[in-house]
Amino acid sequence: MLRAAVLACLTAQPALACETALLLSIDVSGSIDGGDYRLQTEGLAAALTDPEVAEALVRDQVALAVIQWSGVGEHALVLSWQRMLAPADVTRFAARAAKVPRAFSGSDTAVGQGIRFATAQFAAVSDCGRKVLDISGDGQENAGFTDTDARSEAIAAAVMINAIAIEEPGPASPITSYYRNWIITPEGFVVTARGLQDYARTLRLKLLRELTNPVG
Repeated sequence: MLRAAVLACLTAQPALACETALLLSIDVSGSIDGGDYRLQTEGLAAALTDPEVAEALVRDQVALAVIQWSGVGEHALVLSWQRMLAPADVTRFAARAAKVPRAFSGSDTAVGQGIRFATAQFAAVSDCGRKVLDISGDGQENAGFTDTDARSEAIAAAVMINAIAIEEPGPASPITSYYRNWIITPEGFVVTARGLQDYARTLRLKLLRELTNPVG
């Protein structure tokens, strides 16, 4: 019996190392009303459970977590780190993401403070090969004014920042330009959702790009 147990341990497949720690950062500032908030949480759940996305998450044993951010001092880890080791893990995490309560009622848009808080969370998953902050928002920073410093700190900590810019319908893209010029890291990228109705589709494409073609 003991010999069989030892042989089983020796022949067992080693667990895969965590390829990517992916922190999903959601804007809950004052410009996001109740309906917009639901579109974000339900869109996140839909994107995570997309078959291609779910397969990539499990294949690389991705560590996922979710934060919400708004004004100065308003940022919270609402779903702590969890490894996606099996399809059931993705399903459970997505279900929790769809129903997570809103952490703040909404105020200013302190993007830099949200980035600083997010960067600190990666200490809990230091064994992951890549650290990716996936931030979404519909406004430029109007409080705290630390976005440039926070971005530099993320670069120093080897955190890649990608972004979803939530724009109004139409040709103008001020939020996209803001994220591209001031928020994403050199190897990162920004994608544009034309209104929150477009959020789930855009997030799905963004996740596939992050997980299957990680270079910006």
